[in-house]
Amino acid sequence: MSSSPGRMKRFVNGDGLPALLMVLPALCLFAVFFIWPFARGFWLSLNKWDGFSQPVFVGLANYARLTSDPLFLKALGNNLIFVAAILVLKNALGLGLAMLLDRAVIGRAFFRGAVFVPVTMSFVAAGLLWSWIYNPVFGLLNAFLDSAGLSFLKQRWLGDASIALYAVIAVDVWKWLGFHAVIYLAGLQALPSELYDAAEMDGAGPFRRFLHITLPLMLPVIFINTILGLSGAFVRNFDIVYVLTQGGPNHATEVVMTLMMKRAFQDGAMGYASAMGYALFLIVGLLSVGLLALMRRTRLDV
Repeated sequence: MSSSPGRMKRFVNGDGLPALLMVLPALCLFAVFFIWPFARGFWLSLNKWDGFSQPVFVGLANYARLTSDPLFLKALGNNLIFVAAILVLKNALGLGLAMLLDRAVIGRAFFRGAVFVPVTMSFVAAGLLWSWIYNPVFGLLNAFLDSAGLSFLKQRWLGDASIALYAVIAVDVWKWLGFHAVIYLAGLQALPSELYDAAEMDGAGPFRRFLHITLPLMLPVIFINTILGLSGAFVRNFDIVYVLTQGGPNHATEVVMTLMMKRAFQDGAMGYASAMGYALFLIVGLLSVGLLALMRRTRLDV
């Protein structure tokens, strides 16, 4: 068994020290811009602080308050609705759109580029665009319903508390559908064509080929899109919600991110807002770990 001085000598004289020096700048940046803010934010969540006065340590009181805060629970419920709708719609529509793009012959490059255009738009631009489309007075959506003889379907899309959340979800799906479709398209193009040829020779129709070949082989891609959609629906929906509704009407579209911003910068409850953020981080982390564990345990039978 080698001694510690011997190991240190091999580390210095070998590749260990140069490797450490090469990754040291990245480690320093990671520590300064991630680990330190993360630790500082968690410490802040254990304090009562308005952003100006001296922080007062309150322990887990902020976290205990979350369990009885009706607005936080409502915002978390809206997040869960957001997540469920986003995961179903983005995966189903994204896979369907990818299959259409994969089979397109005429204008393939154009359509592949077109579906990705919304992804390149900023959240603010997308939100302003759809706020005009949803406008109950001069919006394109109600104007289209009028021209199609469907005036009875006209709504105050962002002003009706019963449908406002779903209107916001539709915008988020529209913006990110192309992103998920491109990922699915890459997965479809990697599938071996021999399996489809053999299944077709055996008399399998399109539905059976999709059910027994495409779907099982695409499960890893589905899991990736699910994790991306899950994290996005929890922590990347602030911009679109804030631009469209600011959490209204009557908190009908409030999500944890918008409520956290209001508590921090409108109410001056920095510690409580930090506790919201770390509670959300824990929820997303546990769900992501669960999905990864499920993906590893999944066995594909084709």
